[in-house]
Order: sequence, then C-alpha cells, then structure tokens
Amino acid sequence: ARADARPSKHTAHAAAAVPHAGTQKRPAAARRHTPPAPTQTRNTPTQGDATNSPPPKAPKAKKKGTKTIEQTYQKKTQLEHILLRPDTYVGSIEQSTQPMWVLDASTKRIVKKQTTYVPGLFKIFDEIMVNAADNKQRDPSMTTIKVDIDRETNTISVANDGKGIPVQIHSEHNCYVPELIFGHLLTGSNFDDDEKKTTGGRNGYGAKLANIFSTEFTVETASSGSGSRYKQVWKDNMLICGKPSIKDNAKGEDWTKISFVPDLAKFGMEALDDDIVALMTRRVYDIAGSTRGVKVRRP
Repeated sequence: ARADARPSKHTAHAAAAVPHAGTQKRPAAARRHTPPAPTQTRNTPTQGDATNSPPPKAPKAKKKGTKTIEQTYQKKTQLEHILLRPDTYVGSIEQSTQPMWVLDASTKRIVKKQTTYVPGLFKIFDEIMVNAADNKQRDPSMTTIKVDIDRETNTISVANDGKGIPVQIHSEHNCYVPELIFGHLLTGSNFDDDEKKTTGGRNGYGAKLANIFSTEFTVETASSGSGSRYKQVWKDNMLICGKPSIKDNAKGEDWTKISFVPDLAKFGMEALDDDIVALMTRRVYDIAGSTRGVKVRRP
C-alpha cells in the first residue's frame, strides 16, 4: 500500500515529462517574444524617438503682403530722397493757412491777412531770390534784379545784372560750372568755412531744390570774363539734363537769369493762385528793401 501512495523517483520524473491533458507542445522559436512590426515606414528623418516624434511641419506660406529683405531695407539716391522726404529740405508740401504779410493787389500795400500757401513752394522761390541778391555781395557794380511771375504759364523768372557765372569746364568734375552749381547736389561756393559769410546758402542744396521741384528749369548767363553766353535746360525734376548751348558774348555782358516752372502737382496745386503770388511779391519787396544799391523790378 505504501508503494502505491508514494511514487518512485522514476515515476515522478515521468509524470513531469508528460504534458497536461488538452495542451500541445510549442516549438521554442514560437515561445520567444517578438516585437510587433511597425505599421508604416517613414522616408523623412525625424528628431528624437522615431516611434514618438511627429512628422516635420511643412514651412508656412508667406502671408500676402509680406515684404522681402530688399523691400524692407532700401537705399535711395540723394535726388530720390529729396523727392521722397521733401519736408527735410524745403519744408511742408501741404497747404497751410496762417496770418502772413502779403502784397494786397488792389491797394498795392503790404498787409497782414489769413493766407493759404505751401511752404515748400515758397521756399524754392526764395532760394532763387536769395541767389540773385547774393550776387550783389560778389559784384558791387550790380544794380538790378528783375522778377517775373507769369500766371498764365506758371513760370517764374529772376534775373540780375551782376557778374556772370564763369562759362568754362570744371577740371575736377568735367562739366561746365553753371551745370555744376545748378544741376549737381552738394555743390556751391560757400564751403570755405575760413571765409566770413555774408551770403545765403551753406549746404550745397539751394537753387538745386528749385530745379528738383520743377518740371522745367533753365539757367542763362553771360560772362564777360569767359567771353561766352550759356544756356541749359533741365526737365522732369532735374532727371533730364539738356546739353548746354554756348554762344559768343560779343557785347561783353554780365548777367544771369533763372527761369523755372514749379511742379505744382507735388504741392497739391494746379496753378499759381492769388495767395502764393501775393506772398512771393511781398518777398520781392523784402529783397528790394534789404539789398542796398539794387533796384528790384517786377512787371
């Protein structure tokens, strides 16, 4: 009986070797743990863990109106800058209304009244007037300044009978002197700071501003020293420079005349109106009263 209750050592090993009823023996390879195959394969590289990182985002499209580097950072020529930022050079190009001393056309008296004008337009006129008056400092024999404001053609002319501009080639800049001082920026005769200043002008803009803000600008001069008469025309805000016309100055005259047609569209105007003409005329009287020994004439 004891032999039946306790199986022998051989019997126990045999029982352990027999599989449990209802089970099947699996191959060893099938019992190994194999990770699941990836569901998809990415062709683009990812950062970090390849199984967790999201796919790279596509670059965002530029918003409509976004500027390029070239559009954001720009460089302008001097001429372009003057036309783009005129207030830096000639003052406001917008109409302004304020009390001003003007010539009353009906009474021929200077009166103070509310006047609507464009400061920039008045400035370029004043530059030409001051140039004419300054010539008295260079030539004490000068006796006359003539001013004409033609409202039919919107043309302004200022002439003086002082010493003419030398009609000769400037060896350094390879152009005639009248072209240099009226058609090239940052030029003039007032850069010697060792000389005492008794004239207007300092920075080399002056009359060039009148040229830039005009549809047509003409310089004419006669020089007894050079023995020549000179004429040159610029158009389209000094962008077009005509060839100079040079003739013999047989009479040995000396004079200079500047004529220009302001680019009124840039000043928001269509014509030289009553107020601006009254203000310009008063400025002519100023020059007459402050330039000793010179008669200032107007039509």
